[in-house]
Amino acid sequence: MRNFLTILLLIFIFNGAAQQPTMMTPEVNYNFPKIKSSISMPVKIPLAEIGNLINASVGNLIFEDDSFSDNNNDQFKVKVWKTRPIRLVGGTKQNLLIEVPLRIRAEKGIGSFGIYTYQNTTFETVMYFNSQLTFNNNWTMATRTTPMGFKWVTKPVLDYGKIQIPITSLVENSLKQQQKDFSKKIDEMMLTQLNFQQYAIMAWNQFAQPFNISEEYDTWLKITPVSVNISPLIFYGNQIDANIGIDTYSETFSGQKPAASPTIRTIANFNSVQTLPEKFLLQTTANIPFTEATVIAEKTFLGKEFDFRDGKSKIKITAINVSGEEDRVAIEATTEGAVEGISSITGIPVYDAVKRKIVLSDTRFKLKTKNILYKAATLLFQRKIVNMIEDEYGIPTADLEDSSKNSIEETFNKEYYKGLKMQGRVFKLTPSQIILNPVGITVVINTEAQLKLLVKGL
Repeated sequence: MRNFLTILLLIFIFNGAAQQPTMMTPEVNYNFPKIKSSISMPVKIPLAEIGNLINASVGNLIFEDDSFSDNNNDQFKVKVWKTRPIRLVGGTKQNLLIEVPLRIRAEKGIGSFGIYTYQNTTFETVMYFNSQLTFNNNWTMATRTTPMGFKWVTKPVLDYGKIQIPITSLVENSLKQQQKDFSKKIDEMMLTQLNFQQYAIMAWNQFAQPFNISEEYDTWLKITPVSVNISPLIFYGNQIDANIGIDTYSETFSGQKPAASPTIRTIANFNSVQTLPEKFLLQTTANIPFTEATVIAEKTFLGKEFDFRDGKSKIKITAINVSGEEDRVAIEATTEGAVEGISSITGIPVYDAVKRKIVLSDTRFKLKTKNILYKAATLLFQRKIVNMIEDEYGIPTADLEDSSKNSIEETFNKEYYKGLKMQGRVFKLTPSQIILNPVGITVVINTEAQLKLLVKGL
């Protein structure tokens, strides 16, 4: 069923689309943290979709008995057509109520000793079925369809002028048998058409190859599905509701394209769970190179002068550089004036939710200078420059947060394919973890969101 393939593809696609392009220098190969995300979304499937499937599989002519001599020479022929599309209504116990409107043309012979007079009649009836559905965790749909009788729209009567012969009982026996046969046909068709495993495998293998998310910085994204969780189907009057959850790992690579994941021929069973949360947490990464962090520091401090020793001396910052030093960010400021040398301030990067910046905590100071007189003033100078760095330096994340939120919501609220639309909202987007790598700072971003998938007729 194309819809289910598209559903799975969209789940994987929006997880990748939410990743912001990483800005890393192409000459350095570095694998960023493998991030595990758990995504859940309700999927609403109109029963009209399953109805379309059934109607496409069942022709207008449902049954034909074109022999007078069969069935112990019953001298009876019958043809059965659909008068309009088969209709489905959701029951209350994971079942479908199926309504099949029929027009029947019957022809009956009256007579004996091989001499018969034939008369035909056309009438209408509606058959009813109950189909119990079970979504097995091996991706197959099992159904058990049983007849629920029928009602006459017009009753069958053979008109021989002065003699009118009701053939209701004769036709009812035939219809009852046809209902049993038709029930089996519905189950066989459902088993064949609603086997989702092949589509799940196709969707899974779509992401065996990593894909390039930034040609400029030679950056690759690799998404690996881990497991799928599905809650019990819920049937309403005109739709089926399902909740699908998927666990994935996403990895970011810079430099050479990483090796592809092995493709699969069979897919593991999905996990049946009672409930899935309406909101989910999606984790993505944003990568800020030290070159960009240096530019931010230069805009803030380069050429800046500040007083020293109660205004008796001045110090000017003439150069500044940001780099990494184990688990700490190192800012090296070259100064001239009252103190000439290189001041190294290192700190652990943390997220300040009020400033919406990455700032330094647990700062440490070291002055590199050849002038021993300057070392005597180190304590006063340290307080001055460290306080300035702590108060004024920070890597802004507001634009990153806002653009990520807008990008994710734009991805969520689209009709990717005709008849398949996503509706989503991002409630909260917060940097949660900061990790240093050889070429920059990796920010792990927690995104709290909600997503719905609406399936409409194709």
